[in-house]
Amino acid sequence: MPAAKKTKATKPKTARADRTGRQRSSFESAKKKILKTQEVCGICGKPVDKKLKFPHPLSPSIDHIIPVDKGGHPSDISNLQLAHLCCNRKKSDKLIEKIKFDQQPELISNRVLPQTFDWKTV
Repeated sequence: MPAAKKTKATKPKTARADRTGRQRSSFESAKKKILKTQEVCGICGKPVDKKLKFPHPLSPSIDHIIPVDKGGHPSDISNLQLAHLCCNRKKSDKLIEKIKFDQQPELISNRVLPQTFDWKTV
């Protein structure tokens, strides 16, 4: 009789709070407000054409300033900003730290990022 194959036990995936459950309606409400009130990409600083539709790279998307995986609130409007789809994907779940001399690194948001920041090196 052949030996039984061992399968690797995998951790079940849990859905993010902004995609299901209580936070979904709050996220959708905040998304509508952002799409009505913001005109500029919070990452690159260039205008966002809201007429473009997904999956166009310059279509509008909602970016979590502090990513949910890094402890950012999933639906709080102060943690959300308008972004180009391509900018949002390049940023992914990265954060920036500003290092001060003789002190601990300080976390800063991406609202004031330099236009030439290279996300690949973070």
